[in-house]
Amino acid sequence: MCLAVPGRVLEIAERDGTRMAVVDFGGVVKDVCLEYLPDLEVGEYAIVHVGFALQRLDEESARRTLQLFEELGLLQEEFGDPWEAAETAETAAASAASAASAKREEER
Repeated sequence: MCLAVPGRVLEIAERDGTRMAVVDFGGVVKDVCLEYLPDLEVGEYAIVHVGFALQRLDEESARRTLQLFEELGLLQEEFGDPWEAAETAETAAASAASAASAKREEER
């Protein structure tokens, strides 16, 4: 899934002729292109999609949205390590299969 996630601008710099920012997404820090929001400043929040800041957002809305995303596990899904997520899913599937097998044995 690919979400538009609110983030807070920590730093702004020009890199290779492009205005870029370091943005904090509730503890996950990523580089973001600011070309669509050239007047965005450090400390402000923006909605970011696929590495581009698309719309300015007020702090309260950003914090509420980040909290909701965190509760739903969407930040981990969006920014987490895909190998770790696959391993966790594989472990959960193996555990469920083992429990189902044990239950079938018990029922016999």
